[in-house]
Amino acid sequence: MTDQEAQGPREATEGVRLQKALANAGVASRRVAEQYIVEGRVRVNGTVVTELGSRIDPDRDLVDVDGTAVQLDQSKRYVMLNKPTGVVSSMKDDRGRPDLRRFTKDWPERLYNVGRLDAETSGLLVLTNDGELAHVLAHPSFGVTKVYIAKVEGVVTSQTIQKLVRGIELEDGSIAADKARLLSASAEGGGSLVELTLHSGRNRIVRRMMDAVGHPVVELVRRQFGPLHLGTLPAGRARELTKVERGALLTLARRDTSSTQAGEGEQET
Repeated sequence: MTDQEAQGPREATEGVRLQKALANAGVASRRVAEQYIVEGRVRVNGTVVTELGSRIDPDRDLVDVDGTAVQLDQSKRYVMLNKPTGVVSSMKDDRGRPDLRRFTKDWPERLYNVGRLDAETSGLLVLTNDGELAHVLAHPSFGVTKVYIAKVEGVVTSQTIQKLVRGIELEDGSIAADKARLLSASAEGGGSLVELTLHSGRNRIVRRMMDAVGHPVVELVRRQFGPLHLGTLPAGRARELTKVERGALLTLARRDTSSTQAGEGEQET
């Protein structure tokens, strides 16, 4: 338990009433929020709170309802981008290549990317002004799961899929996919589609894994990042996360922030 979790709710004269904070966050009306509290469905810093007079500090306290984190700080912005190919994962590229700034013009906040995708890889990238969340989610020791669809050369066999899951040796150590499955294969030279699930953040890991098993990547897209799914969002488009998506992402980020104490951030995939 962290020091923050041990604190519990504030004194009766400090902060904002819990039910008001929940209503302001869009969780429910104040009356329904009061019901949630009485029913023991609300926690403050890890402690169940059932007293309606309880107060919190929205800038410091962590609140969840039914185990799902609540975004109390409305100044934080969370955006999903379907990054197109040809764009580097940077807010300002020193070499003058297309960067992420073009996708953040609709928001007044200064947004930054959570982790990276290499220029040739498209797909789901999270942009936010929540620095703490970005650090935690991009950190390899946190092990956020990512799902990729790779179009590769050649006909991938079931034996190759098994090899990817069992593990292969690369120049920087062994690596195994959490999951792998063949989506399609064409004997007429159309290549194969492979879905890979990984929690590794090692540099260009999907491309290197497929190279190692003899099937170089032709196209690569990240379809999922943790609880977030790209869905039907077109390439080059960005949108704010829904309330449900924000709750899922914040819940993941709060799960075990102590895992971010060692190592480096996510590298290009």
